[in-house]
Amino acid sequence: MTHLFKSTAFKIFAVIAAALLAGSAFALVSRSGSSPVTSVTGVIFSPLSRLATRTASALSNLPISFRSSSVLAAEVDALQAEVDRLNGQLVDYEEAKHKNEFYQEFLALKEAHNDYTFVEAAVIGRDAAGYFGSFTLNKGSLQDVAVNDPVIYGQYLVGVVASVTPTQCTVHTILNPHVNVSAYEVRTRDLGYVTSTTALAQEGQCHMPGLAAETSISVGGIVCTSGVGGIYPRDLIIGTIVDVVDGTADISASAIINPGARLDKLTDVCVITSFNGQHAQ
Repeated sequence: MTHLFKSTAFKIFAVIAAALLAGSAFALVSRSGSSPVTSVTGVIFSPLSRLATRTASALSNLPISFRSSSVLAAEVDALQAEVDRLNGQLVDYEEAKHKNEFYQEFLALKEAHNDYTFVEAAVIGRDAAGYFGSFTLNKGSLQDVAVNDPVIYGQYLVGVVASVTPTQCTVHTILNPHVNVSAYEVRTRDLGYVTSTTALAQEGQCHMPGLAAETSISVGGIVCTSGVGGIYPRDLIIGTIVDVVDGTADISASAIINPGARLDKLTDVCVITSFNGQHAQ
């Protein structure tokens, strides 16, 4: 008998019997008229039922709507189209801003020199293997561009046209040793010419050699075109003096110059196709 009371089967029977008695008692007290089995089931599963109800209610209040994948894909496509549209507007804005800055650079020069005839051109290629910053423009003889036409950015001298085809031209910058520009320093009025060397070009600089040893030219001086020779009009800014050094082979001095234009950053320039005094000797 003791073994019967300790067996697992008896324990399960006792739990079920106790549950039935509890259900019967609950039914009598509540006078619900439900059967004992129904009452026991209600007592056991009622907490689970309440938990499920609360969970469903909480989920229904969440601001989430479950949509089909096709609807979500359509929304993603619409958002991407909007991003593309805004990016296009940003590109247009930056282009307009750049053009505005570009034209402002030329406005004062054009007002001061109404004899200048300009051709606007875009840089379409660069000599990546060279030290001298040569580049190609998208304008040529069909737009009246010719060899030895000066190339400028605003009031700054960039270089000179070296070769021309009907639709393109090649520009040698003032960093090229083959380019020689008659020049003067605005404070002292010392005259000379500006050119470069391979070593200076690698540093992005040119120089004004052959100055008198006792020259008054100093750091910070501005060097401009003198107009001598008829290739470059007078008073285009070449650059700013950053050093004055004594010559090694003679008693002359040389002014080292940083060009006024950022030659390696140019994307648009102007070619002066004509001006008063052009080609005059």
